[in-house]
Amino acid sequence: MTMPQAWHSQSLEEVYAQLHATAAGLTTQAAAERLTTQGPNEIQEGRSISPVQIFFRQFKSLIIWILIAAGIISGFLGELIDCLAILAIVVLNAAIGFYQEYKAEKSIAALKQLTAPKATVLRDGQRVSIPATEVVSGDVLALEAGDLVPADARILEAASLRCVESALTGEAKAAAKRATMLDPGPIALGDRTNMVFMGTTVATGTAMAVVVGTAMGTELGAIAGLMEAVGQEGKTPLQKKLDAFGKVLVWATLGIVVLLFVLGLWRGAKPFELLMTAVSLAVAAVPEGLPAIVTVALALGVMRMARRRSLVRKLPAVETLGSTTVICTDKTGTLTVGKMTARALYVAGQRFEVTGEGYGPTGEILVDGKAPEPSQRESLLELASILLGCNQARLTKTGEAWQVMGDPTEGALLLAGLKAGGNLDRLEQTFPKQLEFPFDSDRKRSSVVRRQPNGSSRAYVNGAPGVILALCTGLYTATGIRPLTEEDRHTLLAATQAMAAQALRVLGSAYRDLPGPVSEMNTQEAVEQDLVFVGLTGMYDPPRAETKGAVATCQAAGIRVVMITGDHPETAAAIGREIGLAEAGELAVTGIELDELSDTQLQERISKISVFARVTAAHKLRIVRAWKATGAVVAMTGDGVNDAPAIKGADIGIAMGESGTEVTKQAADIILTDDNFASIVAAVEEGRGIRDNIRKTLQYLLAGNTGELLLMTLCVVSGLPTPLLPIHLLWINLVTDGLPALCLATDPIDPDLMKRVPAAPSASLTDATFFWTMGLTGLLTAGVAFGVYLQALQHGTPETARTYAFTVLVFAELLRAFGARSETKSIWRIPFFTNLNLALVVGISIVLQVWSQHSVAFGRFLKTSFMSFTDCLWLFAVASIPLVVLELVKLMLRARSHGGPGWAQATIRLPVTNFITRSEGATP
Repeated sequence: MTMPQAWHSQSLEEVYAQLHATAAGLTTQAAAERLTTQGPNEIQEGRSISPVQIFFRQFKSLIIWILIAAGIISGFLGELIDCLAILAIVVLNAAIGFYQEYKAEKSIAALKQLTAPKATVLRDGQRVSIPATEVVSGDVLALEAGDLVPADARILEAASLRCVESALTGEAKAAAKRATMLDPGPIALGDRTNMVFMGTTVATGTAMAVVVGTAMGTELGAIAGLMEAVGQEGKTPLQKKLDAFGKVLVWATLGIVVLLFVLGLWRGAKPFELLMTAVSLAVAAVPEGLPAIVTVALALGVMRMARRRSLVRKLPAVETLGSTTVICTDKTGTLTVGKMTARALYVAGQRFEVTGEGYGPTGEILVDGKAPEPSQRESLLELASILLGCNQARLTKTGEAWQVMGDPTEGALLLAGLKAGGNLDRLEQTFPKQLEFPFDSDRKRSSVVRRQPNGSSRAYVNGAPGVILALCTGLYTATGIRPLTEEDRHTLLAATQAMAAQALRVLGSAYRDLPGPVSEMNTQEAVEQDLVFVGLTGMYDPPRAETKGAVATCQAAGIRVVMITGDHPETAAAIGREIGLAEAGELAVTGIELDELSDTQLQERISKISVFARVTAAHKLRIVRAWKATGAVVAMTGDGVNDAPAIKGADIGIAMGESGTEVTKQAADIILTDDNFASIVAAVEEGRGIRDNIRKTLQYLLAGNTGELLLMTLCVVSGLPTPLLPIHLLWINLVTDGLPALCLATDPIDPDLMKRVPAAPSASLTDATFFWTMGLTGLLTAGVAFGVYLQALQHGTPETARTYAFTVLVFAELLRAFGARSETKSIWRIPFFTNLNLALVVGISIVLQVWSQHSVAFGRFLKTSFMSFTDCLWLFAVASIPLVVLELVKLMLRARSHGGPGWAQATIRLPVTNFITRSEGATP
């Protein structure tokens, strides 16, 4: 394994000298010695983590240990069902977390799938096939079309060599390669045209190349090293917030136990009975259903996201999306269609627009927004004959999808020729191919000679406009062919520059009627001269139709979108401006420019850069880390191996399902089945909805528990009999903390969700607003229950009073579930039928509660006494008081935050108003 060097800017003599090698390759003995010294040519996986370690890591959360303690205490108190239920929840969550993390550990191992199993090298002057793991530095590789490159190598000689390097550079187009030494100085990976890299494939041509790097000394190995350095992802915002909540809960629980114990002793209660009562209440204060409800909310969110073309590999990642403030996205195939498409044609002095996306035969040719005139169609047919005649690509249809067999650029030219009126089948039959000169990066053109019906031959040529123009002496016009003048050349070059300014890749087309038989004109020099220039074709990978709207949605939601691509800076910046991601005149920052910035300088400038181009895997990881250093929650998308380290290092990693490599998918949290940026936005919306649902569910649960605790505390302080028995607490937890909470956790997403700014990464689920609302709700609930209890004690037995207090508490908590659907929106502003499950659960629970006062057997089980229907209606009315008061508070706060009536502003002046409006994204 050799140290990284600028092999591309060294002469072959210098390369040979440093490698102690020759063009004839190594001897078998020398290769064996190097293999012993350097080690096998394979990617190292690094230190693995055992399944046992992964399993025990699932128990790091404080709330998990609170639940375990609650379960054990419940068992000691004889509540076996509670004990088993709590422990079952803990084990289930641990099992789910173990499965997800165990799968994620395979990301680096997947890199091995990209290494070649066999390699052809020169040993002892002969070509031999060896296992790719035995390739060493100094070996000379023999490469041909279809080969997977086994190591990084400097090209010695090449013939029409083109390599697909999208896994490393992110650029979909096959890169042309040559043996010429490059200028010294920093050169982006995608521009090192005299190098081939491990894990890439040879698309066309042949080459001989000397190995300069193996195993971890390759570009692919560097990526594996970055992934190892990234290490394990930190906890998600949800996990951090639940841990913080667990700490608050444990101290609050201990405070309750101590407070009630001291108060009871002061009142003269028996210590043991007092201890059991205090511990029972402490256990009741823990929302044991929370982990299960969170898991179900995440799981249902995963199902909804799957319907919106996003597959989730790690459940907590769903909520992380809701906190995302920055999305770093690849360009090719994500923001764009991922298919080269012709956008403009220029022929006979007229520019034409080409519509349609991708490789499907949809779209048409327009001039000034209208269909071409007959004379213009004739000119288009002349250009179409060249686009089709000098072309090796073919269109195929698999199901409903059209694909190109061959070079993507030739596929775009083929489709443009068809739209311009050409007929490929008729051309092949009428003008059969006689001779072909494939595209070469040095010549920058390709030619095909075809026989004409009259027996003569015509050469069709496509290539770089400047190169083609230099070979032309004639010009095709609407009135015929005439000599090409200097003025014509300037006009055509200006048309070329106008297309290039729109980030279009421009190719020129020309032809020549050969004066003699093909047998006498069978060389490039003989054919490619005295050409007639016909026209230009401008093409690029267009943005997806929905991308611009998705970017606008992100911006309205307070999410910054950043493009990171291996493509050329001009192309990247133009796409960025077209989709509204970059401002007019904004330029892309290249990887070479990034290398000149320190980490501190990059962090200072990062928020001002929207487009990065010509970047490597290390650059992408630096960009992600710079954003994270500013406090942002970063989502990173990609498909190539070069994206994997950044995807693993981001807060949320998103891989492309269609074009993504297995390495990227293993490192990601979410996989998009359609490789579409709009699907990322949909996933963010789901994540925000889940975060909102978890917050309001948690508040609903704790507010109910707070009401129960306050009621019990008031009675202990007042010296009154216990208002709730253990069976009452169990029933309340079942009918109010169970299914209603689950319905809240799966509440439909608020339509206004993506109009709010994202929650701050540091924002806790349990902030000041949360506790204020929880306390007010608990106080109101306990207040009505305590009032009913006192009233019933004065006119009946303690058993009857308990039944009344128990019933009004259940009613109040069930009704409050409707108001808990939003922290700011009133219940009449939330469509009732969007959560029929909640209405059904509340209705059934109320019926069961009333039945318990009229069924002897059920009443005996719940230890309740008979109650008339009139009393039930009266208690139902009293139980609605907390809901009514809370809705009035919402109305007043909302009116004040929007500059409402003076009475609303004067009625309530709370210090937490701004907290509440910020939590829902309203404008204070």
